[in-house]
Amino acid sequence: MTSMEKSLGSATAGASKSQVSARTEFSLRVLRLVISLRILVAVTLITIGLLALNPPLLGNRYPELYQYMAFIYLLASSGLALIILRMPEKAESVAIWQLIIDIIALTIIDHTSGGNGRSIEGLLVIFVAAAGITLPRKLAYLGAATAALAILAEQTLSYSQGITETGDFIQAGILGTIMLLIAFGTQPLIRQIEETEALVQQRGNELADLAQLNDYIIQNLRESILVVDAETRIRLLNQSAADLLGTTRQDIGAHLGNITPELNRLLENWRHTADDHTPNFIANDGSLINTYIVPLGKDNNGPALLFLEDASILVEKVQQSKLAALGRLSASIAHEIRNPIGALSHAGQLLAESPSIGDQEQLFLDIIQKNSKRVSAIVDNVLDLSRKEVAHPEQFSLNDWCREFTAEFISTIELNEGELSVHSEEDDVLVRIDPGHLHQIAWNLCENAIKSTSKTTRGIKVEMHVGRQANNRRPYLKFVDHGLGVPKQLQEHLFEPFAAGPDGGTGLGLFICRELCEQNKATLRYLPGDKGGSIFQVVFADPSRWDV
Repeated sequence: MTSMEKSLGSATAGASKSQVSARTEFSLRVLRLVISLRILVAVTLITIGLLALNPPLLGNRYPELYQYMAFIYLLASSGLALIILRMPEKAESVAIWQLIIDIIALTIIDHTSGGNGRSIEGLLVIFVAAAGITLPRKLAYLGAATAALAILAEQTLSYSQGITETGDFIQAGILGTIMLLIAFGTQPLIRQIEETEALVQQRGNELADLAQLNDYIIQNLRESILVVDAETRIRLLNQSAADLLGTTRQDIGAHLGNITPELNRLLENWRHTADDHTPNFIANDGSLINTYIVPLGKDNNGPALLFLEDASILVEKVQQSKLAALGRLSASIAHEIRNPIGALSHAGQLLAESPSIGDQEQLFLDIIQKNSKRVSAIVDNVLDLSRKEVAHPEQFSLNDWCREFTAEFISTIELNEGELSVHSEEDDVLVRIDPGHLHQIAWNLCENAIKSTSKTTRGIKVEMHVGRQANNRRPYLKFVDHGLGVPKQLQEHLFEPFAAGPDGGTGLGLFICRELCEQNKATLRYLPGDKGGSIFQVVFADPSRWDV
């Protein structure tokens, strides 16, 4: 058997199963509806008997038998209703027994009414039609024929007792013929209904599978996707976007402003201005996120689709390119610049020892020495980048480390009491990072903070804050100063190599700090101080999720 034949066989089997399932479901619905009708009919018959009308509408010939039969009909129909509710797989057996009860009960009730119950026998037409829907074809034909014969038998008995006339046989024959025609006529209709329901069920299954496939694809995309409605409530959020925003998929239905106020602000601004540029915002973990917004309606005020892109990945690629260029340049710097600068510095030192040097010449020599040291520092920093060592992370208490670091820094720089302080928002904050790298980062940031605050009239005041982020509990270390701060036009390029800083440095210190953070899965970001000054925050990786 070929693969195509197997596929066709599977498709046929699947269609057959769908058709059987559709027939069963449709038969159950019809059976439940008709059972409810039977119970209603039985209750009506009992009520008519209890009214004791004169003359009675039904049961006038054998009133006691009429009452017994009506109660039996109600109990039997109620019992079969309970069976079909609890055991729907017994639908065919219930349908057979119910039709037998219908034929017996309604025929006897008609007979007890002495010819007044022809309308009761007319109800058999409905129940025979229902049997044609719920029973297989042969059983449906047999049920219709049995009902027709029962009507003729009751008519014959009534005629022999002198209750009915010869003309009533014609009415009974017509009623029996109608039942047979209905039984035969319902079968093509049932087949069409079965095929339609099977097709609907198959299409429904296909749509459900397609929806499940779409959800799987969306949830496993590397791209971060977010859909909000016109009221800015989250309607779709894949796992990548949830991780990027520091939330979970359980927040679907929540207002975007409650999850990420910054992104909500960007979206509202886009809706009011229809600006097509790509906005960005800082995520809770310090990552820079680019946002692409696409309207899903006729205008920007309706639902919107947001693509979120972690700009740090692009920045990392750019940084890698810059590092590669710096690495190639460092060898040339070492041979072509360092040695001549060393020679100039040495010659300046020798010349400064000459007794005939005046004040003007000494000023020029100081300029030579100062700029020689500056160029040497640039060369050393570039060489440090080219020799960047692999991180060797260790887990330790950040609180204890900060106390040891501040004691060393204060004694080395000779700071006064209170000029560098540590504030712990939580006790025993554990981090996992290379201690040497963290020492280099902290030393560089503290030196920059002291340089910035020393230029103000408020004096030197630098604070180190230890704590955890509220949203994801990642540990952080903040360096807060009350200096001049960073001009807004420089903030975007603050961590780029050779960026011109406000302190006139080499422009490599902050770049090296960020590189060291990235080696340790940490993030370094700049925040302007609330009352002036600068805040540099190192957000560490969660030590419990670190890949050892």
